[in-house]
Amino acid sequence: MTETEIKEIVQKQRSYFYTGATLPVEKRLDALKKLKTCIQKYEPLINEALKRDLGKSNFESYMCEVGLVLSELSYMIRHTPSYAKEKTVLTPLAQFASRSYKKPSPYGVVLVMSPWNYPFLLTIDPLIDAIAAGNTVVLKPSAYSPHTSRVIETIITECFDPRYVAVVNGGRAENNTLLNEHFDYIFFTGSQHVGREVMAKASVHLTPVTLELGGKSPCIVEKSANLKLAARRIVFGKYLNCGQTCVAPDYIYCDREIKDELIRQIQKQIRKQFGSTPLNNKNYGKIINEKHFTRICNLIDPSKVVCGGDNNPGALQIAPTVMDNVTFGDAVMQEEIFGPVLPVLAYDSLDEAIEKVNSMAHPLALYIFTSDKEAAEKVTSHCGFGGGCVNDTIIHLATSEMGFGGFGESGMGSYHGKDGFHTFSHYKSIVD
Repeated sequence: MTETEIKEIVQKQRSYFYTGATLPVEKRLDALKKLKTCIQKYEPLINEALKRDLGKSNFESYMCEVGLVLSELSYMIRHTPSYAKEKTVLTPLAQFASRSYKKPSPYGVVLVMSPWNYPFLLTIDPLIDAIAAGNTVVLKPSAYSPHTSRVIETIITECFDPRYVAVVNGGRAENNTLLNEHFDYIFFTGSQHVGREVMAKASVHLTPVTLELGGKSPCIVEKSANLKLAARRIVFGKYLNCGQTCVAPDYIYCDREIKDELIRQIQKQIRKQFGSTPLNNKNYGKIINEKHFTRICNLIDPSKVVCGGDNNPGALQIAPTVMDNVTFGDAVMQEEIFGPVLPVLAYDSLDEAIEKVNSMAHPLALYIFTSDKEAAEKVTSHCGFGGGCVNDTIIHLATSEMGFGGFGESGMGSYHGKDGFHTFSHYKSIVD
């Protein structure tokens, strides 16, 4: 798409927004209901696109993308009328007979830039919240997941006037053009590197941003943990979507006393969940492209592999891999892995683990497996992270009742449900 075409989309959306067409709650609800119906209609095409882009099975596509989107739609259709109401607050005695209230108002024209790892979910979820709050939206899906991006464009074109919601497909040139435009809010999901660029561009217009980034999310396994349960849930969370999940456990940090047994349990769970030859499992996905395939392979130290390690370059597949005797100085610990490689590191005391985690960049997620409530409380209170679970992985993002977002280097702001409505709304403080 040309620079002129992109400028025209933004200008038309701004003009449309100022007509007040997106403000009525009924208009927002109609848009959300229409989107829900259209997604249900195109679900087979969405599944096919996710299969072609990432090798996802229909079950995984529904569990991790389409199903979550439909859940968020149902939630926002139900709650938007109450979220959009003005809220009366107490008025000081000096202003007796006045009414004080907070009025939720949309920002205006919103840019949503989404990644390739969950290309449908992470494009449509923020769109839902932005529409519920009364904004117009320009969507920019990732160029790395082209099949899903095309289906998204088909759905949006069928559902919306481009003055209301529009899709801009393309690569770096389109990204740069969009970021040079003046938006009223920018919502970005992706890498920390690109997140810095987005924030720098937004600063030119003093545009507020939400950044959903990533980081090395630790999975702490304390010595009192149920190791069989921990292994089952770690393997599920780590190797889902071939590890290409921003909240996947990036590495295990466990008590030295239980490390060997934990690794044995993890090996059993890999065989149980993916079979003895995971690369032959038709439901096991693939790495998004050759660039990332090569990057992940280069992080694997064959001398430290205790499970997996094999790959299929033609299919861009890497088997679920576990590495033991890893140190924080190894290559695999210098960047977010974002692939099916699980390093295991050991600590001698929980205090040591907490100190080490806090010395690193704040992660998007943190997981603690323990049977000791005091240990769980200590870790969740003393460590800085976006969100997480006690005795499970990744499921904290699968609800509209809690906001999901990063902290520090892993991002800023949150969305889902009420938090999503707040993110895309400005609250005017008014005295009448």
